[in-house]
Amino acid sequence: MPAGIRPDDLDPLEQALLDRIAALDPDAGGAGSPLSPIIAAELFEAQSTSRIVDHTARWLRSVHGLGYYTIGSAGHEANAAVALALRPTDPALLHYRSGGFYFGRATQVADQDPVGDVLRGMLARTTEPIAGGRHKVFGSAAMHIIPQTSTIASHLPRAVGLATSIGADGEATGRWPGDAVVVCSFGDASLNHSTAQGALNWAAHTAYRGGRVPILFVCEDNGLGISVPTPQGWVAASTAGRPGLRRVEVDGDDPGAVIAATTELAEGIRRDGRPALLHLHTVRYLGHAGTDVESAYRSAAARRADLDRDPILGTARALVAGGDCSGDDLVDWFLGEREATRARALELLDEPEFSSVDAIVAPLSPRSPAAVAERARIIGRSVPARGADAPGLTLAQSINDALRRILVANPQAILFGEDVAAKGGVYGVTRGLRREFGAERVFDTLLDEQSVLGLALGAGLNGWLPIPEIQYLAYLHNAEDQLRGEAASLAFFSQGQYRNPMVVRVAGYGYQRGFGGHFHNDNAVAVLRDIPGLIIASPSHPRDAGRMLMTCVAAAETDGTVCVFLEPIARYHTADLHEDGDGLWLDDGDDPSAPPTPEHVPVGSAAVHGGGVDGTIITWGNGCHLARRAQRRLRREHDERWRVVDMRWLAPMPVDDMLREANATGRVLVVDETRRSGGVGEGIVTELVEAGYRGELRRVAAVDTFVPLGAAADLVLVSEDQIIEAAVRSD
Repeated sequence: MPAGIRPDDLDPLEQALLDRIAALDPDAGGAGSPLSPIIAAELFEAQSTSRIVDHTARWLRSVHGLGYYTIGSAGHEANAAVALALRPTDPALLHYRSGGFYFGRATQVADQDPVGDVLRGMLARTTEPIAGGRHKVFGSAAMHIIPQTSTIASHLPRAVGLATSIGADGEATGRWPGDAVVVCSFGDASLNHSTAQGALNWAAHTAYRGGRVPILFVCEDNGLGISVPTPQGWVAASTAGRPGLRRVEVDGDDPGAVIAATTELAEGIRRDGRPALLHLHTVRYLGHAGTDVESAYRSAAARRADLDRDPILGTARALVAGGDCSGDDLVDWFLGEREATRARALELLDEPEFSSVDAIVAPLSPRSPAAVAERARIIGRSVPARGADAPGLTLAQSINDALRRILVANPQAILFGEDVAAKGGVYGVTRGLRREFGAERVFDTLLDEQSVLGLALGAGLNGWLPIPEIQYLAYLHNAEDQLRGEAASLAFFSQGQYRNPMVVRVAGYGYQRGFGGHFHNDNAVAVLRDIPGLIIASPSHPRDAGRMLMTCVAAAETDGTVCVFLEPIARYHTADLHEDGDGLWLDDGDDPSAPPTPEHVPVGSAAVHGGGVDGTIITWGNGCHLARRAQRRLRREHDERWRVVDMRWLAPMPVDDMLREANATGRVLVVDETRRSGGVGEGIVTELVEAGYRGELRRVAAVDTFVPLGAAADLVLVSEDQIIEAAVRSD
């Protein structure tokens, strides 16, 4: 565009900024700018480019009806100065208004195309290099920016987990240098979310205990949560006084102060590993998003006052004061980039969008069954086989034995949770493992499930193989979004460039005796079955439990899989099936109807007990123990021979195995220990019907209620008698 000519379609915000830049006086306060000309030029370019891309997104929507994302970074571009003050190898987990940081980091790394990448994300083009057009995210493997979606503050636990996994002694232990600083940005409204408060508490708690947490939190405070104002002074008051957490407050329209504060905090973090928080005052321009009408809740005077706090204006002032360019020079550069960016956006419309389901879901949860099987066998053989005269193992002992083999086979495997170390778990499942493998590999955490899963998310990202324990299934609901919004989505939104392999052990289900109530007898798993790509294993018998756990670990190692391993508490120490002393619920139980002891249990494969021709019971977990008992009673009391299918895997379900065994008898009873509404049984019935099963089909399930205390639990959970009644009743 010819110098001095302005287009007639400038947004009022653009017009206001350019007017102020053009009016800058090079003689006004010119001396003493803390920014070098090179840094100031890089900063102006990053900030202005981010702003231009935001305006381009609005232009695409309003003029062309194109583009899918108009939540911008306008007014937050001070975060570009944060990027320039850090190293390009410092991993970053960014707030959705941290576009300036993204463009700033791009100036530090060769061969980047940040304008094209962000525009492709907005246009959902499959050529976008991090998410492949699945979502507009700030992410880049080359720039060490881990993609985050816009769930409020959900990325903070992962960020703290990543920080704690980076060199306990400042030595490199994974993907990043040992002196790397994790940077994590979020908004002032997000600070009020439990995930943010929990992450800040966890970081401060760890530092208070003497641990390293090399993380820089950046609270980008624009004073608004969509339309709700943040009380003046709240961020400062809320973050002050946390033991072990340094804190600095700085105005975003003073770029020299931002760089100086960030540099000082980063140097301190690298030196002693203590976390820090940069309270960055920003403004928010263009409303929350393209559909937000700011005039509905903000006065014109307040919006006008914000124009003088533009972070780009602060950088332009430093550039002009340095005497290397005039305000008009900067205006001309801005307008030229504006024109070029719009032209680039229209060119990108020729690039492809998704046209098939297979392409969309490809990175969600890849499967390599042959490689997983081989790795599982190697893990199983990492410890000498138990002798033939060794006593049989209970479910708890089988899991303990598998964990020991895993820790031997993979030096990067770590086991952690609440009470898992010295105590060995509430039920003794991890007993003895800390003594054998040390406190660095088997350790206790805070009593905060979001932090437990956050550690798994961060450590898995950094090359560890985390095996966290959630003490009870009911406690998982405090932190389930860490699985849904963070763990399962990472490979999807990075096309596998970033992975967070993990196996989350969860003690759950009902039927506990003497320790009840719904927090310790929770039978709700619907939220897990709704998470795309998540593998859910749920063993019932010790014969399978340890081997299934090793399969999950092998899948995590091989494919980066996120697994949940649901353990039936009530079966942890069960030894018998029918009579006291029969030993049929041990891993070496002498049961002629049981399938052979497997060396490996493939994901999504069922086990079949017996070959009865009168009916098929499909179940898992505690339901399998009940069904096996009912199986003998049906034969003795009603002369009916039923087979029992132990699903073993709730996701993916063993549909082929279930359908085969259902068709073999034409008479199916689904035994579902979860609730009738939203329970697993609904999924079993649906899968069978949709797969073509047309025989008799019934189900018994737990009542739609929380599980009460004591003997009252027997009234709402599935019973052996209910199974018998449902199996023999005639239509």
